Amino acid sequence: MRSKRLLLWLLLCWAAVGAVPQSTTTESSKAAASAPGTEECARCHADVSKTYENTGMATTSGPASDGLTPGAFEHKPSGVHYRVYLQDDKVWMSFEREGKDGMHGQRELLYFLGSGKKTRTYLFSDQGFLFEAPINWYSQERRWNMTPGYGEAQEIPMNLPGRQSCLNCHTSGMQAPLTGSENRFSGKPFLHGGITCERCHGTGEGHIEGKEAIVNPAKLPAEQRDSICMECHFEGKAAVEQPGKHLHQFRPGEKLSDYVHYFVLTGNHQQEPRELSECEALSLSACKRNSGDKMWCGSCHDAHAEPTAANKASYYRGKCLACHGEAFAAKHHADKPDCVACHMPTLPRPDDTHAQATDHRIMRFPHQAPLPRLQLRGRPLVSFPEGDSSLVTNRDLALAWVELSQRNVEGASQEAEKYLLKAVQERPDDAALLSALGFVEQEHGRANQARQRYEQALKIDPLANDAAANLGVLEARDGNLRRAAELWQGVFERVPYRSSVGMSLAIVFCTAGQKEDARKYVERVLEFNPDYGRAKSLLKHLSADPVQCRP
Repeated sequence: MRSKRLLLWLLLCWAAVGAVPQSTTTESSKAAASAPGTEECARCHADVSKTYENTGMATTSGPASDGLTPGAFEHKPSGVHYRVYLQDDKVWMSFEREGKDGMHGQRELLYFLGSGKKTRTYLFSDQGFLFEAPINWYSQERRWNMTPGYGEAQEIPMNLPGRQSCLNCHTSGMQAPLTGSENRFSGKPFLHGGITCERCHGTGEGHIEGKEAIVNPAKLPAEQRDSICMECHFEGKAAVEQPGKHLHQFRPGEKLSDYVHYFVLTGNHQQEPRELSECEALSLSACKRNSGDKMWCGSCHDAHAEPTAANKASYYRGKCLACHGEAFAAKHHADKPDCVACHMPTLPRPDDTHAQATDHRIMRFPHQAPLPRLQLRGRPLVSFPEGDSSLVTNRDLALAWVELSQRNVEGASQEAEKYLLKAVQERPDDAALLSALGFVEQEHGRANQARQRYEQALKIDPLANDAAANLGVLEARDGNLRRAAELWQGVFERVPYRSSVGMSLAIVFCTAGQKEDARKYVERVLEFNPDYGRAKSLLKHLSADPVQCRP
């Protein structure tokens, strides 16, 4: 009966353990940049370096103490009091709750991400794992508050992994995480704060000695030129890294499409202009469509300097008139010199997006109303840029639809299954595809097929955490608790912040009469997720007489 009760509990929480699988991060085949930041470049390019150091790109990450505004606030839904302060040249975030469910603790904040024009996210490290702090600094409101998406959280979200995509676009010299984890690093997660010269101009090795030229984006072919900007100024609706490649390996002068394929949704739905990234919005503008490859981000933006507030209007007006001419300016609202204010208005943005702040569609008659998107028959998901469409594979479409199904996009799960079946036939040795298809089979109750897919995935990649976690659920359902525990132990050792996996292990060992082992797993869960209510409840039940093996 105890095993049946255990099985029932595991099945009830299976959705928490089971997750739509994502590809497992492996060590980079190409080392991250290890050359100096801007210091070496400044020796010969002092003037450019001086103006660049004040730009948003140059200041988009760094030590947590840089520009810190200490403060505190009370989060009412969780009853937690947060405080950020400096002590002994270190930045600390403390959290405390009074009452019967009281708790307190602190974390040392090591880095910030974000230029500070809108928000700043802070990162801390726990046993080599990099996490986002549960609170953000909101610059425009001059206040601390919860990180986006957790405003109503009843528990402190302390196990939010630091994402590689965030590090890649906010730092320089990002290091590859340890195999089997997306956010565990053997040392510093990145070598330089901000976006250094080499992120756009390539490695400086040999350049100082005059042995080789540095990359000048403006002189590259259009695809390679635009890839440099698009790497961080385009998100799309889905992004699929290519087999054996990772976005942080991309270097200036290469094609971004060799590393990742991006997709956008079409359809007859309405889309807000604020939902677009700058690159996608610009591609929709008449300016870009009429200019073709001649126009790019550098046509209007100088990456090395930003205009001051006082000369911003005249600066961008000059960029417009470079194409439209003075004769046009003389008759087109000569009394209103701020072209951007009318044709590229500021857009409201949710705190949790990286969409455009100003409307890069450069509308002739601007408005912020939703725009209808035309349905492309048979192509609800298309590549971006459009020129990459010939590169798209069934694998790309399968994993893109899997990503969208995670966000509950209507019809995504059906499309994912359709393309997964095709892609697995073409690539039967692709662990990411097998793991994803296994999850689809598992959702549809086809346990034997799902088990087979997971076993194949793990044979190819023994560190495929999602495949192992989900296979563990199937084994537990069939009463194979030893096998389930073995699978979960491997996952929990590699990613101990996955609370649901640790809790399942605790239940298994408790049911087997190994109370102390169960206690160790619960305590391990609480190391990374100290406010997790189910874990705290189970810890109390483990001390009860008789012991209770359910939270």
